[in-house]
Amino acid sequence: MPLKLHLCLLLACLSVSSSRAWGKEFRLEDLLSVQQQVQSQYDRARQAVVTVQCGGGTGSGVIVSPSGLILTAAHVTEGGKKKCNIVLHDGRTVEATSLGVDNATDAGMLQLPPPAKAWPYASLARDVRELNVGQWCFAVGNPGGWDAARGPVLRIGKLVKIAPNTLQSDCVLMGGDSGGGLFNLNGEVIGIHSRIWKGRDQNLHVSMAPFLRAWDAMKKGETISLWEQGNGGWIGVYTEGTDTGLAVRKIAPDSPAVKAGLKEGDVILSVNNKKMAERGDFRDAIRARRTGELVTLKVKSGDVDRLVEVKLGRQPQE
Repeated sequence: MPLKLHLCLLLACLSVSSSRAWGKEFRLEDLLSVQQQVQSQYDRARQAVVTVQCGGGTGSGVIVSPSGLILTAAHVTEGGKKKCNIVLHDGRTVEATSLGVDNATDAGMLQLPPPAKAWPYASLARDVRELNVGQWCFAVGNPGGWDAARGPVLRIGKLVKIAPNTLQSDCVLMGGDSGGGLFNLNGEVIGIHSRIWKGRDQNLHVSMAPFLRAWDAMKKGETISLWEQGNGGWIGVYTEGTDTGLAVRKIAPDSPAVKAGLKEGDVILSVNNKKMAERGDFRDAIRARRTGELVTLKVKSGDVDRLVEVKLGRQPQE
């Protein structure tokens, strides 16, 4: 079936289900615009998506550099610098080496051998903060493993939930899709398929934040187990939720919070203009950033709102 007809059928279904979910009706012009954008980006995305065969398991991956670096899910490779077979979009099989993994977020990497010419690849969308709930996206993977008659499979959907380290979409995924790519309509990788559930809108993808945060460590083959063991930013405050924001109850001695001038009793309203309603949101927003990165907090001190710039520290060792 031609790609155009596939997209028409997919968008027809989505126009019904998604309009109910999002409480709005989509115009035909909107759906045709999405179709056109996906068509313009699909071929490059398809060429970048590969089948990953490690041990007895099969998953997917996305080539993200002309030198052959592949992003995938940690549970597909399990790290360990082992040899894995990679089936390319045209059916050719080459051998790659698994690199490091971040088991805390399910991020993993592999490396293809040096190419005679550049590997086909997809670019990364580097800032999760630019994503929006309700944003159109498309998923590409190899459900059930490589199928020469079918090739990589395309599904269209929307972002349902966004967290610093994970994305949730309503793209329909299946076994074998793990490690494949979630793309925006510019053809950039915004996520890697991680956990696949029965519910249509419950599929989780690793965002680009964990990959970028641990990029060098994973390329070296390191295994990352817990954020608390030194990965991700640290500010050094204990907060409690209130009606207006997160009240600072305790501050660790000699912490980034102390150096930035935060005081017990201050109320944190936002991080980099993103409103903070729950402690988990604040924790994830800080840990999604690297040690040494600057963040701007909007803080209420008494009756005065002020902006505080904090240089994040390293998570203390347990």
